[in-house]
Amino acid sequence: MDKVSVLLLGFALVVSSVVLGFSADRVMKDFKSGERSVIVKGLSEKEVQADVMIFPIIFSRANNDLNALYKELEADGEKVFEFLEKLGLAKEDMSFAPPTVNDRLSELYGENQKATYRYVGSGRVLIYTKNVEKGREALEKIVKLGMDGIVVRINQYEVEYIYTQLNAIKPQMIEEATLNAREAAAKFAKDSQSQLGKIKRATQGQFSISDRDKNTPYIKNVRVVSTVEYYLED
Repeated sequence: MDKVSVLLLGFALVVSSVVLGFSADRVMKDFKSGERSVIVKGLSEKEVQADVMIFPIIFSRANNDLNALYKELEADGEKVFEFLEKLGLAKEDMSFAPPTVNDRLSELYGENQKATYRYVGSGRVLIYTKNVEKGREALEKIVKLGMDGIVVRINQYEVEYIYTQLNAIKPQMIEEATLNAREAAAKFAKDSQSQLGKIKRATQGQFSISDRDKNTPYIKNVRVVSTVEYYLED
């Protein structure tokens, strides 16, 4: 080979080495950049009012005449319905369960053999209403039925407040949780002298609905936590 060919070949080898070196360096940087990331969590919380209320009203009677007992329970049930309607609850919000009656003399053992009344019965009106305000009012005033001779009781542990509009607020809360996560990631990137890149992966946590506190179960706290991983760049 002549000198010109040798020089051209040498020049070509140098250029190839530079190009390959640059490419390898770029690949290595990209690879390292892909490895650098930060995982952050974003929280979104919102207080909402329960939009459904469920609770049972139980009333009881005692009598030695079984037929009379059933009539009394039926009459008490009608008075409960009337009382609730006057407070503003709709008929479709109330349902009456068949009464349950216990024959004390049918028990083989116990002091019930000497009971004053042979039959003891109870009726049950179940309230399922979207008018939570009226439902709460009924819960507070139901004791007034005692003035009409109706023995009523409500088990506070059976009173339920439910929030059913979660799907309506989900998009807004997910957006808020994601923005909070990005703010945390941006701060981390700044503190580490890096630039925040694109999202590598993200997972949305489950929504939880709980009472704000034990004294206001009709106010709910909705909560969601999103986990997001971002790339970090130099």
